[in-house]
Amino acid sequence: MSVRVSPAWGWLDAHAARRLERRLEEALRRARVTGVPALASVTCSVSAQVDPTAVVVASRRTSEQWFSLEQPDRDGYAVAGVGCVRALEARGAGRFGHVARRWADVAADAFADDLDGPPGSGLVALGGFAFAEDGGASPRWEGFAPASMTVPELSLARRGDRVSLTVNVEVAPDDTVEDLRARVAARLGELRGPALPLLDPAPAGRYRVLSPMPPTHYEEAVARAVERIRAGELEKIVLARDVEVHAPVDHDVGAVLGLLREAFPSCYVFVVGRGDAAFVAASPELLVRRDGQRASTVALAGSSRRSADPAVDEHLGEQLLQSSKDREENEIVVRRIARALRPHAVWVTAAPEPALVRVANILHLGTPIRAQLAAPLSAVELAGVLHPTPAVGGEPWEVAERLIPALEGLDRGWYAGAVGWSDAAGDGEFCVALRCALVRGRLAHLYAGGGIVRDSDPVAELAETEVKLGALLPVLSG
Repeated sequence: MSVRVSPAWGWLDAHAARRLERRLEEALRRARVTGVPALASVTCSVSAQVDPTAVVVASRRTSEQWFSLEQPDRDGYAVAGVGCVRALEARGAGRFGHVARRWADVAADAFADDLDGPPGSGLVALGGFAFAEDGGASPRWEGFAPASMTVPELSLARRGDRVSLTVNVEVAPDDTVEDLRARVAARLGELRGPALPLLDPAPAGRYRVLSPMPPTHYEEAVARAVERIRAGELEKIVLARDVEVHAPVDHDVGAVLGLLREAFPSCYVFVVGRGDAAFVAASPELLVRRDGQRASTVALAGSSRRSADPAVDEHLGEQLLQSSKDREENEIVVRRIARALRPHAVWVTAAPEPALVRVANILHLGTPIRAQLAAPLSAVELAGVLHPTPAVGGEPWEVAERLIPALEGLDRGWYAGAVGWSDAAGDGEFCVALRCALVRGRLAHLYAGGGIVRDSDPVAELAETEVKLGALLPVLSG
């Protein structure tokens, strides 16, 4: 049949529109033969002025799934998506592997373009994983499965002056080409790209910040953990706490994202939207990046406050570098990550000394780690190999796993889990979900934690969580 390109497909260039037409026809033929829906996909370049996060914020439909992950300082790196043509969900100890296998099957069967664009372009799966294998069971985490990645209807990727748009279409046996064309035209016709909204500087009403458990509960948990460590039960454990922000109006997630990426350009600023809730963060921590047979990560552990006075800030950094407590905390994470990667790698190498990682309101010790993979493990599988590192869990994990919920008394949900993306080749990137908040209407739950070792002081550890909560608290509390 002759190819007719709809003028409503204005986001696609003529070549991409023709490719999509052909793929819709191919996918429909297969779907009718097999009786199983098929996936058609096409990718093209769009204007370098397109802001992936702003497009997704402005174009998402009510209650549909959406996603954005940026690291602005990395040449404008961003991956974003909206809608869902395939949902990949799982729970239990094997959830990373289950999602990885399902995603590999989806990618292998799709009618899609070869990869040619910035990282995250083309057919991708976007989403994340809870901290615990069955995490997120409490009502506040409704909609966030322990493992939940989606293949979006539309996705955008940016690096430097390269921006790509991918359109994915689920083709059922009873579809027609005309209906599919209309569906694509409707979705593309909804795309808008205004700047991210601004926060209302003077909302009517009052913000309230509440702690579900008193601060002394956290100090007592730290003290009990230190006792266990000094008794030789474990080397390290990470304990978290949460606070609630009750706003007079619904929190504006788009405006929150705009402020976070401006204030924390070196961090992973992300949002995962599920139903009427959004999980947002400005995380400093990479879990894993996979690029072909190369894997990289950073052992991020050991923290200190920052100062607006450059001289004081420099002094605080030197103190952190010389802190035996913080260096021990970092070294525990380095050893564990290297041990986890070695069975899957030709070689693993870590920097000989940690370096300072400066975030807007906090200093960290960070040790880069790289590996050459011996087998083609995907980004999702590598995330499963490394999660949870002792930077968010404990060492040994078998002991920390049962102690964390008992001492914290909260359901972490996706806090300290893994959030990111994977492409059809298995490359991708996941960060650790830190400095984060779960936002639903007027209520936001903020999470922060700290690594506890034998020399940890409960009062100092509580103060460290306050510094970490300070990433999102000013943004969400007016």
